[in-house]
Formats: sequence, C-alpha cells, structure tokens
Amino acid sequence: MTEKLSADRQQRFDDIRANYLTICENIEKAALQSGRKKEDITFLAATKTVEPEYINYAVSLGLKKIGENRVQELLSKYDEYDLANADLQFIGHLQTNKVRQIVGKVSMIQSVDNIRLAQEISRQSEKNGLETDILVEVNIGREENKSGVYKEEIDDLLGQISLLKNIKVRGLMSVPPICDTKQKICKFFDEMYKLFIDISTKKSDNISMDFLSMGMSEDYYEAILCGANMIRVGSGLFGARIYR
Repeated sequence: MTEKLSADRQQRFDDIRANYLTICENIEKAALQSGRKKEDITFLAATKTVEPEYINYAVSLGLKKIGENRVQELLSKYDEYDLANADLQFIGHLQTNKVRQIVGKVSMIQSVDNIRLAQEISRQSEKNGLETDILVEVNIGREENKSGVYKEEIDDLLGQISLLKNIKVRGLMSVPPICDTKQKICKFFDEMYKLFIDISTKKSDNISMDFLSMGMSEDYYEAILCGANMIRVGSGLFGARIYR
C-alpha cells in the first residue's frame, strides 16, 4: 500500500511538472501572437483543494503566484505555503465578515464587486497599517448566479473606491460564461479588454489598470490573445480537483 501511495505521489509530481512546462510554453506562444513577451503575462495558479506539498512543488519549478478561492482553506494551508518564493492572492468570492482574516496575508484580493466589501478592506488595511491591492470583478456575462459588477456600474464603483484609504485598484478580473466555441468566449474577453482600456485612459486617482485577470485552464490561451495579462490556471496545472 505504501509503495502504491509513493508511486501515485511521484506520478502527481511528474504530471505537475509536465503541465507547468506546457502552460509556460503556451503562454509564450500566445504572448508572441498578441505582440507581447512571456514576461508580460502573469501566471497565477488557482490552488483550491490542492495540498500544500504540490503547490510548493510547482513553486519550486518557477511558479511565482498562487491564489485561493476560500478563506477557510487559505487559513488552514497558510503556514505550509512557500511564501518566501511565491506571492499569495485571494481570487474567490469574499464575504465582508471574513475580510479581517485575510488582510495582511494576501497581496491582492481579486474579487471586489461592491462598495461595502471595499470599505471593509480599507478599514482592516488601515487598522493593520498597510495598503491592500484589489481587482474589481466584472460580471461580463451578466449571469445572475455569479458575483461581479455589471459594466455599466463600474465607473460609479471605481469612483467610490478611489476615495477610500489604504486600498488601491490595480485592474479588473472576470469569469466569463462557459461557451461552446472559442469564438463566443473571445467576444467576452474582447469586451473585457475594451473596458480595461477605456478605464485606463481616464487616469483616475488611486486607480491603475495594471492587471486584466481573465482566462482559466480551458481558455487561458484565448484570453491572452484577447489582451489578458494575468491568467488563473488550476486543473490545467494540478489535474482534476478532488473534492472532499
């Protein structure tokens, strides 16, 4: 039994390595196709349900950014992350009453979609004497079951956030609808990129469009072609998620 477990574990390491190299290769190809360099694209690994030893192995391969979706899971794994060599971000839906648990532990919160959440991040950041970077999440597909602000509401939200202390908007994040063709998903990616560029030209105080975070395991290549400079890849790196 022990030998089988050891063999399975080694196979998982081998798979992660192969996947990591493939993703890096694809990032470079997509970046070149879109007139950029691989260094222009941030590869963030979505680590929901992934054990720390496998996360840290990916970090040993060169991965620089990891992102968790759930506060409880992040806290349970926090002391085991190799944070000397990787940056930790929060990429999932965040409840206002849990903000205090992660401020100071993550460098960025990617999923801010309302002023109450932004205000609490500001309050907890000021309380801890630090500034927290955020991305504003956009519900580009206008899906009722998804979080995110509608694009016609984003200027108002950004205006309100820009007045808060100890919080800085660094860009936009989105999870477009599941589409059955690349052409359909690219329409949403193109719409996000246009929004990203439009906001960039306004040059508002406390708001900078440094990151456009979109594209996951199934569509990160297309996202890069459409202008994303941050992708969030989970199962494409670590394999299918195992829910317990």
